[in-house]
Amino acid sequence: MRASRLISLLLLLQNRGRMTADQLADELEVSVRTVYRDLEALGAAGVPLYGEAGHGGGYRLLDGYRTRLTGLTADESQALFLAGLPGPAAELGLGEVLMTAQLKLWAALPAELHERARLVQERFHLDAPGWYAQADETPHLAAVAAAVWDRRTVWVRYRRWKAPTEVERRLQPYGLVLKAGRWYLVAAADGATARTYRVDQILELRCLEEQFETPEGFDLAAHWQDRLADFHARLHTAQATVRLSPRGVARGGEQLGQAFARAVAESGTAEADGWTRASVPIESLDHAHGAFLGLGTDVEVLEPPALRARLAATARELADRYGAPAS
Repeated sequence: MRASRLISLLLLLQNRGRMTADQLADELEVSVRTVYRDLEALGAAGVPLYGEAGHGGGYRLLDGYRTRLTGLTADESQALFLAGLPGPAAELGLGEVLMTAQLKLWAALPAELHERARLVQERFHLDAPGWYAQADETPHLAAVAAAVWDRRTVWVRYRRWKAPTEVERRLQPYGLVLKAGRWYLVAAADGATARTYRVDQILELRCLEEQFETPEGFDLAAHWQDRLADFHARLHTAQATVRLSPRGVARGGEQLGQAFARAVAESGTAEADGWTRASVPIESLDHAHGAFLGLGTDVEVLEPPALRARLAATARELADRYGAPAS
């Protein structure tokens, strides 16, 4: 651990020039006293650095000195693929590795590219989770990731939506996917075809000694895309005919998603009063009932009759409730 920190300290001084002990302590998340000990150790090892006292002082390397400790390790090269996602990297136990990899990469860049790289870090930031989604608790994520790396079978106790709600499975973990801030495990249970499991629904996990080989030709990204296509195909099982006000057309796309917006654009026909008639996909009567209520008076459902009747009944109930004087 200390050796890794000494390398990080050395690379910080090489990349940024003069830095105070306080600045180094903040970057390395250690005490100032630890920084002084590390600087002394580097000096004793022959690294030409010196300190300057007073305002504007600090520690820096002798002009022209550059370390050759910039070769990336296997872990660091893997972490670079998550360079835009420090949160997920930390969740997988690669946070410190990622920082070291970035410092090494920075040290390896020609001087003329330093400013461009700095501007990228300064001007772009990726925050994957949605606005209204709270981060899932994933206490077993690091263990799952280790099993994926090592190709080890795991035993899990898993919570699912249908009865029995808690099941036990022996899984061969093929890979992990991060989708909209939520982690999913793609794994096969006892030689079956690969399925998807939410990592936050793993209640208990044990890593077994048994190792496995991923099936020849298995492609994690292709498997995930196939799963998404199948999900969307099964998501919308019926159609509804609706009339939308101009505001309803805009709000419908924002609130009900791309499939709704695409259907309105493809099937919509303008009517004399400025409204648009369209055929749109729906998941179920229950889901459509809540979704269309969210559009208020900017939508009129024409078909199916059961959905129209249900919305009408809800509207009457609301009118009765809010029409009565408050007690």
